[in-house]
Order: sequence, then structure tokens, then C-alpha cells
Amino acid sequence: MLSSFFYQLRARGVPVSIQEYLTLMELLRSRVMPPTLDDFYEIARMTLVKDETLYDRYDQVFSEFCRGLASVNPEAPEVPLDWLIKNFEKTLTPEEKAALRKHGWDALMALFKERMQEQTSRHAGGSKWIGTGGSSPFGHGGYHPEGIRLGGPSAGNRTAVKVWDRREFRDYDDQQELGTRNFKMALRRLRRFAREGTAQELDMSGTIQHTAENAGMLDLKWVPERRNAVKVLMLLDVGGSMDDHISRVESLFSAARSEFRNLEVYYFRNCPYESIWRDNARRHGERIETMDLLRTYNEDWRLILVGDATMSPYEILYPGGSVEHHNEETGAAWLQRILAQWPHAVWLNPEPGGSWRYRQSIGIIREIMHDRMYGVTIDGLEQAMHLLSK
Repeated sequence: MLSSFFYQLRARGVPVSIQEYLTLMELLRSRVMPPTLDDFYEIARMTLVKDETLYDRYDQVFSEFCRGLASVNPEAPEVPLDWLIKNFEKTLTPEEKAALRKHGWDALMALFKERMQEQTSRHAGGSKWIGTGGSSPFGHGGYHPEGIRLGGPSAGNRTAVKVWDRREFRDYDDQQELGTRNFKMALRRLRRFAREGTAQELDMSGTIQHTAENAGMLDLKWVPERRNAVKVLMLLDVGGSMDDHISRVESLFSAARSEFRNLEVYYFRNCPYESIWRDNARRHGERIETMDLLRTYNEDWRLILVGDATMSPYEILYPGGSVEHHNEETGAAWLQRILAQWPHAVWLNPEPGGSWRYRQSIGIIREIMHDRMYGVTIDGLEQAMHLLSK
């Protein structure tokens, strides 16, 4: 049965060897791990995957493999918990949704603290308590125009201004090739050539000059190869609404990795705050202080921020507005600090340009960026690269 898992991995470009597969079989036979699906996932990844950039492909294959197991070995009928939760959801009419009142940031946080102190049991389907479904501003699975989501999946309305939930994200795949050619052509507008390395390229004009001076005796001259010496710092938004744009951002990231020899990449969530990270798998334990980033890279670097800028305005304008932690300073303050360090900066937005005017947060970010926001399209990239090349 596991042989199909092996061949699926290889078909997706994960270079798994026969020896690694046999090692996995030996580990499974030795009973060094409990027979749980989570433990099998961890030990199989540790044994079969040698490159962290391939973790996402491994996850996709593992998901397909598990779905195949479920169809081969169906379990006894069971009512899923999320079905029971959905029974408590309240279907609101447009008029009922419009009647729900926004509280404002300070009042919302004060009301949440009050509910936390008063509530003693689980609740579902109402309009007041922390629970699931309904129209309460606290919980998940329901609707409120300005609420706090605690645990559980989003109902898809994207109206939460605060999210208390531990999210796990994956890094963008820098080997994604589909649709990257046009992005590469657009990114090539950002060029600053310099001759670096060993002399291995024929210097035609120098060869002609020295051959002539040598009475016609061939005198070959060599120079280092010309390379694009521009230095690019890229900050990528990940998770949440950016999940809708993974394919396009991966194409952009892959093209940038190919075109820019000097490229440094970091991740953030919605808006840069006091810390960022290099690896999404380790983002909770290995964060990098943004101030350290400001001290590491000088103003010669070109900054490219990539994100849909779609969030609650509180995340940009209020201390504590981040969906994942309590930020002492606003996102706007950190953005202004970043732009002061790297004046050659642009924001690339994968969200369709036609929707920008309907997102308040996009308007705020554009104002902070002095209107240097461009779409992740060929025309948008060409305009952005032209600006950075000045």
C-alpha cells in the first residue's frame, strides 16, 4: 500500500530514493512510534524529504494518499463535529446583517473582556456570548460586521478584526515554473550590471585593440561576466486571505529567485510589525527583530513588499490590532520606519485592481506607500521595476 505513496511523491518531483523508502519500512516495522496518522506524517517526512522547500509538495501528496485510504477503508458512519456546529449557525438576511452594530476597537475589546469574565459554559447560535454560529461578535462560524474570531475556521465573511488562533503557514515554492516566464521578463527591467568573478568572458574590443598593437598577433583578453548586481529585499505576506493568491505569488517568487542574484526573502502576516521570519515552519520560535533587519541591509537595497493589503484597518492604525499578537506599535509606524530605511520601495498587490477601491485597508497602505502600489500583472510589474531602477 505504501508503494503508491512512494510513486506519488516521485511523480510530484520529490526525489525519494529506494533506500529512503526501505528505511521508512524498517522504522515502521521496529515499532518506535505509536500507530497514529500524525506520527506517520512526521516520520515519513523526516525520512523521505531532504529539502524544506519540498514540504508543501509532500503535504499535497500526503493529503491525496490519506483520502485514498479513506475510500479503501471506510470507517463506520459518524456525524462530524463541524456538522453539529453548523446546525447552530444562524442564516441572516441582508437586512439583519445591516442591522448589526459595529462597536469600534476600544468598545469591542472591553466587551470581549466582560464576556470572558461572565461566561462559564459553551454557547452556540446566539448574539451575545462567545460561541459558534449566530451573530455574536465573539467566536467563529457565524456573522458579525466587526468581530473577534476565536479558534475554528472562518465562515468566509472576512470581517473579523482580531483572530486568536495559532495558524500554520507554508513557505512559497521557489521552484514553481508555471507562468513565470512573463514575470521574469518584467523583472528584468530592474537591472544594474557589474562585472564580477573570474575573467571568463571574451573582451572583444580589448582583444582587437591589443592584437592591433601586437602587429596582428592574436592577443586574447578576458573580462569577468556581466551580472545583474541589483540587491533586492523581498517581504512576503502569507496566510489568511493570501491563500487565494498562492499560485500567482509562487510564480512571482520563482521568477525573482531566478532573476536576482542578490535576493533576501522574509515573511510577515498582513502588515510588518516588530518581528518577521524566514521560515514559516519555524515562525513561532525563530523570529527576527525588524530593527535587526533595518540594521542589516543598507539603503542600497531595493525593497519589494508583496501582499493583498486586505485586513482590518485596526491592524494598521491601532496598537494591539494584529490578528496574531499584541503589537505595541501600529503597523503604520513600522511601515513608515521601513520606508525611511529603504526609500526605493514598492508594494505588489495580487488582489484584482478593480476591488482596491472597496478595501479600506488597501487605501490606507497605498497612502503610506505614497501610491507606490502595483498589481501582480505584467504591466504592474514593469511599472514597479521601472520605478525601482531609478
